[in-house]
Amino acid sequence: MSERLLPVPEGLAGERADLALTRMIGLSRTKAAELVASGGVLVDGRPISKGDRLAPGQMLSIDMSLLDRPAAVAVVAEPIPGMRVLYDDDDVVVVDKPVGVAAHPSEGFTGPTVVGGLAAAGYRISSSGADERQGIVHRLDVGTSGVMAVAKSEHAYTSLKRQFKERTVVKDYHAVVQGLLDPLRGTIDAPIGRHPSRDYRFAVVAGGKDSVTHYETLEAFAHASLVEVHLETGRTHQIRVHFSAMRHPCVGDVTYDADPTLSKKLSLERQWLHAMRLGFEHPTSGERIVVTSQYPEDLLTSLERLREGA
Repeated sequence: MSERLLPVPEGLAGERADLALTRMIGLSRTKAAELVASGGVLVDGRPISKGDRLAPGQMLSIDMSLLDRPAAVAVVAEPIPGMRVLYDDDDVVVVDKPVGVAAHPSEGFTGPTVVGGLAAAGYRISSSGADERQGIVHRLDVGTSGVMAVAKSEHAYTSLKRQFKERTVVKDYHAVVQGLLDPLRGTIDAPIGRHPSRDYRFAVVAGGKDSVTHYETLEAFAHASLVEVHLETGRTHQIRVHFSAMRHPCVGDVTYDADPTLSKKLSLERQWLHAMRLGFEHPTSGERIVVTSQYPEDLLTSLERLREGA
């Protein structure tokens, strides 16, 4: 790590961390906030938030390598047909994300995004987080549909990020996986990390991040099973990786070794995976909020074909 150590001068006593960084190392306010949000600034060895106030004599440790990252990708306001709002108040908006839509802009992706769709619909969301990920407290893959929450207020962003970190958010999915699971219900507890030879994939690997998936079979068909999945952790591609590692990949998920013949029979052009339910504590009222989504047409059609013996 390219680390730079700087003492807080007397003149910046009581100053917010992000504003102090703009004066100490000549960053823009946005870049300073991004650096702090990424965990790249420690005060006396502990991470800080942008609103923390500094005291003279404290020692800042700054990871300068984070400043070399590519510039943020711009959010493009673009209406998204089929993206419905399931819940909305001053703090949180929850949408039904269609397939083919990313959570936020990223390098190399040119399609529609949830944040862009909300911007086009006139929503103002939290400014916390990197520019292209403002308001984003969790994500769904481009090829996964269903319930996704976005923070509208700064308070909600902090609260929801904490809830996800502490694993108190309920995240339930439905998936159709190849074959019949044995046992019919159980827990997959296997660490996930980058695939050792395919950088676009993840895999169960020694030394990966702790990853826990609970599942229960709802229906069994000739060549596949409909399962309900409860995520205890929230790793990238977690459901897809765990079921692929069990040799029961999500139907249609050719990235994780699904049989393309079955996908073709079902006219399915993506993984059969849908975020059904999201439950969280409301950031202001403390009320338990539970939002659900129904299967979109492509998943419903392929499921009916399985029920008919396809």
